[in-house]
Amino acid sequence: MSAVVGAFVALVSVAVLGYVVGLIGVLRAQDELVLSRMAFFVATPALLFTTVARADLHAIFSVVLLTNVASLFVVQLVFLLVAAVIWRRTRSQATIGVLASSYVNAGNLGVPVAAYVLGDGALVAPIVLFQLLVMAPVAFAVLDGDRQGSGRRVSLRAVVTRPLRNPLTVASLLGLLVAALGVQLPSLLMRPIDLVAAAAVPVALVAYGLSLSGGTKDSISLRRDVVLAVVLKTVLQPIAAYVFGRWVLDLHGIALLAPTLLAALPTAQNVYVYAVHYRSSRTLARSAVLMSTLLSIPIMTAIAGLLS
Repeated sequence: MSAVVGAFVALVSVAVLGYVVGLIGVLRAQDELVLSRMAFFVATPALLFTTVARADLHAIFSVVLLTNVASLFVVQLVFLLVAAVIWRRTRSQATIGVLASSYVNAGNLGVPVAAYVLGDGALVAPIVLFQLLVMAPVAFAVLDGDRQGSGRRVSLRAVVTRPLRNPLTVASLLGLLVAALGVQLPSLLMRPIDLVAAAAVPVALVAYGLSLSGGTKDSISLRRDVVLAVVLKTVLQPIAAYVFGRWVLDLHGIALLAPTLLAALPTAQNVYVYAVHYRSSRTLARSAVLMSTLLSIPIMTAIAGLLS
């Protein structure tokens, strides 16, 4: 279980660094927006492109993906029913909440967990691709549409082309094209992209830590939206994955452990970057990332111990 703890320690350490440099004044509170924009428009697209371009597309149709999709649909439906129908949250607020309750940290945390705990880093690839090519574009379309203003009609052309104007979606689609064609891009081209991509995770984490250094009372919240998202993410999603894998797909052993453990991954830091970019539910995203990360450590350890 040292691999799970080690991966979490690495993430938390970088976020703490962001908090410290903000606390001592090396970076200012307003620098958070600059770092988040750097992550959203530059570093993360580079990371998405390199990840998807090198992926094995045959892994998309694995049982890990099928189980993950089933579990995330369950938690997304529950969150929408409660937050959007009962609590009357706006489209943007509900969308960020849906992401906070189901968008797992598959990239920078899921890869080491899959590699060192499950013995196969490729197991997380289909989840990464699904989140990048399906979940994120759909969420961006809703968030971009909500920006149009209440009551304003949006043309069909704008709806169709809006995801293509998002850097993360464009980078994912370009990576998918490269992978589908089997093109081996020259190292002279890929090395600078890899260099920029390497900044995505630390820049996002530093921005997250910096956001906590301001000492504002709304940095972390325990309001009902946050509690709902965290409970769905850390408890219901892995349970749903286990139930679907065990009694619907009749999985056993590592085939059952893999989707259950990966479903227990905490909320991805990307959700906070998206919330900052779209200026919606930043406190919800920030709180969900932190709380789900802390709760996921014992939960993932228990899952690995029980199902190994």
